[in-house]
Order: sequence, then structure tokens, then C-alpha cells
Amino acid sequence: MVKQTQAIRLSAEQRYAKELNKLLKLDSNNNKPQGWQLSPKSVRTFILGNEEIGISRKFFGDDPLVDRAIVSLLGKQGLMLVGEPGTAKSMLSELLAAAISGDSNLTIQGTAGTNEDHIRYSWNYALLLAEGPTERALVGSPIYHGMQQGKIVRFEEITRCPPEIQDVLVSLMSEKQMMIPEMGQHAKISARPGFNLIGTANLKDRGVHEMSAALKRRFNFETVNPITDKNFEIELIQMQLNQELGELKSQIIIPVDVIELLVTTFQELRQGQTQAGTNLKTPDAVMSTAEAVNIVYASALDAYYFDEGTLEGGHIAKQLIGVVLKDNADDIKRIQFYMDNVVRERAKNSSVWHSFYQVSKKFWK
Repeated sequence: MVKQTQAIRLSAEQRYAKELNKLLKLDSNNNKPQGWQLSPKSVRTFILGNEEIGISRKFFGDDPLVDRAIVSLLGKQGLMLVGEPGTAKSMLSELLAAAISGDSNLTIQGTAGTNEDHIRYSWNYALLLAEGPTERALVGSPIYHGMQQGKIVRFEEITRCPPEIQDVLVSLMSEKQMMIPEMGQHAKISARPGFNLIGTANLKDRGVHEMSAALKRRFNFETVNPITDKNFEIELIQMQLNQELGELKSQIIIPVDVIELLVTTFQELRQGQTQAGTNLKTPDAVMSTAEAVNIVYASALDAYYFDEGTLEGGHIAKQLIGVVLKDNADDIKRIQFYMDNVVRERAKNSSVWHSFYQVSKKFWK
């Protein structure tokens, strides 16, 4: 077997190992809750950054939300992060788990196929037949291991699970213990200090599998909103693009007015109104900052590998179709209206918008 030496994406605790170690050394005089790797103040610093001590900012948006999220995890309630797709809910949950537990990999991905075994435990049937229901034969879920080790567990897209599966969490979150009746009447594991649950749910999934009132009471809810500050979003996209491009960033010319065009387009379509006040029909497609980063990254690669290495509005136009056509065919009409009534006018006075409009015409007719 070939030994794997590289990974496309490392976990947060691997990517930021130096920063976590630095904070761990600086944290000796701070109060740490039982089971936490870092103090709440250092968890906050890890996520929001501190230039003076060389800690990078990783979450951009609502700083008080981060404070409230940390406080929620200090208590008995779980933390539920809700919001539109692409608002960095999963990233925030990963950062919190990495800072608090040093491990962000105890994760359940909610789907229509998620069953009770994914939440509690299952069995190695070969060992079960050979030895009976022993600890060695038991295959624990991420929540099982989170309880056993006193760590944060992440439950992604919880509302995609059927209600009866979601409600398995009610007793686990209330009692902080998991019964194992196959191993005896009183067999159980009790959660160690440090255990808690961070769930995420997309507002677009509302009504798919609504959480029960009983389960909602086990969580504190925090809404992660899209970024509305245009200049801030431009700066954030530039920073994330540089991270994605790595060594290629010095070989591609990326004019800021192209990034501004992308952010303007996304914000106007997201908000349903242009800067001049023209009303627009909002597409069903996700027009998030994360999607904008995906588009500009793909556009930069297009410019580098298939063009002269300078990012232009036309490259953005080619990649936009991959975002808009994901959800609803009616979105084509909405984008056509935007192109014909907004972009065409701007193209008369701007070379960047002109390039964007000319290439767009090929795709949206």
C-alpha cells in the first residue's frame, strides 16, 4: 500500500496546531473548565484572533455570537447553529471543537439514512457471535466516544434526519448517559466533563424534518447570518482565495474590481435589490460568501490554465452558471432579468462589467 503523505484538507486541530500549542502555553494562569483543553478566553482568541500574539482570525462575522456559543457549551445545554447555507456554521462548530477538545473529528453527518446506530452504538457481529455483547464487540458512535472521552461532538444537518432519529438525542442530552441493555440491566456509560453537542441546521431545510419541542429545549439556538458589509466581504474573499490558491497566487493577476463585481452580484441577488433600489426576484440558489469563494477560485484557475493568467469578469460569468443551476430552473429567468436590466447598463461604463455581460449572454439565452 502506498503511504499517504498529503491530504487535501486537514482538520482544524491539524491546520492550526502551532496556534493551539501557543495558546495552551499562554493559558496556564487562566481558569479552564473541567474537560476543556483551553480556557473560554483562549477559545475565543483562537476563533477571533489576536495579532499581538500571532493568532489568526478564522471566523468573520458576529463576534458576540462566538461569545454566546462558548457560554452555551459551558452549560448543560447543547449549541445549535442555524442559518442559510454557506454561512460558516460547520466551520465554526469545527473550530469550537478543535479549541475545546483538541479533536473536531467526532462528527455525525445527518441524512435521511441516519439511524439510531449512528447516534448510539452498533456491534461487530463476528465478535458478537464469538464473545457475546462485550465491550470489545461494541462499536461506539461519535456520541458514545464523546461521552466516554469528555469531548465535543458535532452533529451536521440535524434536520435532515427523520424525527424519530432526532429524538434519540433527547434522553442523551438530558441524562448525559447512554444505556447499553445488551450488556446487562445497569450497563451504561456516563458522560465525562467536557462532553457536549454542537448541531447545525440550514434554514432552507425548515419544514423537511422539524425538530420536536422536546429536542429544541435541549439546545441554545444561535443564528449565523450572511455577511452584509460589502467591503468586509471583498476583503474576506481575497484572503480566502489566497489561501486556496497557495503557491499559484503569485502567478495569477486578480484585480480587486473583479472581486467587487462578484460580491456586488451576490449581495444584490441575495438581498433581492440592486444598489440603485431596483427590486429583484431572489434565486433559490445559495448565494453565500462560501459559494462566492468557490466561484472566484474556479475562475482564477480558469484564467491561469486556459487564458493569460489575468482574472476577468468573463471568467466569473462562466463559473456562475454552476451555482445558479443547482436548485431551480426558474432561477435562469431571474438571472436573465438581472443580466438584461442591471448588468447590461453597467457594462456601458465598465470594462469589467462589459466582460461579465458579454460572456453571460452566451449562457443565459
